[in-house]
Amino acid sequence: MSLNKKSVDDINVKGQRVLVRCDFNVPLKDGKITDENRLVAALPTIKKLIADGGKIILCSHLGKVKTEEDKQTKTLAPVAVRLSELLGQEVKFVPNPEVVGPNVVEAVNAMNDGDVILLENTRFRAEETKNGEAFSKDLASLADVFVNDAFGTAHRAHCSNVGVTQFVDTAVVGYLMQKEIDFLGNAVENPVRPFVAILGGAKVADKLNVISNLLEKCDTLIIGGGMVRLRVKRLDFHLLMTARLIIVRKCLQRLTPLARNSFFL
Repeated sequence: MSLNKKSVDDINVKGQRVLVRCDFNVPLKDGKITDENRLVAALPTIKKLIADGGKIILCSHLGKVKTEEDKQTKTLAPVAVRLSELLGQEVKFVPNPEVVGPNVVEAVNAMNDGDVILLENTRFRAEETKNGEAFSKDLASLADVFVNDAFGTAHRAHCSNVGVTQFVDTAVVGYLMQKEIDFLGNAVENPVRPFVAILGGAKVADKLNVISNLLEKCDTLIIGGGMVRLRVKRLDFHLLMTARLIIVRKCLQRLTPLARNSFFL
């Protein structure tokens, strides 16, 4: 099940500037990457685009950037070094405190087919997490094609994965994103039964639609982890989170008749 998403296999990137949103949010210790699984997972898409003759511009966030000190410790420079080793070719790191600036534009203009550059941490721009139009346009100005291969951040409406798509003509998914879409699509639409879904996380309100959809499809739904303390009284559900009480009675009154095999841990 592809969910009608075009992928890198559906486009010709020869000579095109390709902005790829990756998930390089890797753990660092003393400037060294301690787990490179996310880098390795991005390689198939990057290698495909290189082989097809694209000019590859990689971008990603890394952690939360709230202070100037964060900008010293959460740079993507170590990622460029390790990616160069994994790809067997230079990944040129082009840092700029605004992520996109004159030096970045110059570097992109100087690229040859098959070249790869990496931009600085997208969260160096405060408007990244607010999906600001200016930063979205800055990113889009670098590219002819946008590829989203960061499944782990696909649920967030940020400049580098949502806003930018409004200002490019072609936007597709990479292999990692496609793999997850296909897996989830098949798991939900053609499940092996009994079909058990387990949900965790902290932002319960964001998951109500997911819960509603899963209750209609799965045999058992288990909700656990640290996301809630739950008190059940008749048909009323109260979700108590760290700083506020979220009342979701109206929604969950609709869900409750479906929740014969639902468990809250």
